[in-house]
Amino acid sequence: MRFKIILALVKTEKTDPVVDAAKHAGATGATVITGRGTGIHEAKSFFGLTLEAQTDIIIFLIEEHVVQDILEAINTAGEFNQPGTGIAFVLPVEHVIGLESQMKRFSEGVRDQYF
Repeated sequence: MRFKIILALVKTEKTDPVVDAAKHAGATGATVITGRGTGIHEAKSFFGLTLEAQTDIIIFLIEEHVVQDILEAINTAGEFNQPGTGIAFVLPVEHVIGLESQMKRFSEGVRDQYF
């Protein structure tokens, strides 16, 4: 079984819709890390203090054959066609440990119980 990682960097208000859409498209779960980001747009200031938008980093460990479906669902739910809403990209995974219980279920073809 081959895996990929999808990293999606989104504004916090988009986190739940992105995770829900990814699960509906075949993801079995996600890890969310809170962060801050900068981009080409200037940060807003308020009384001289710079306000940076909080960003969530969503990590999906995905079976290779469902990556494109999940990426498309993330794109739609995150509204990535709008400037400054987020980005997502895919990275290869060489080795995985800790998924033994899920691997057995995957090999048995029992995927519906994850949704």
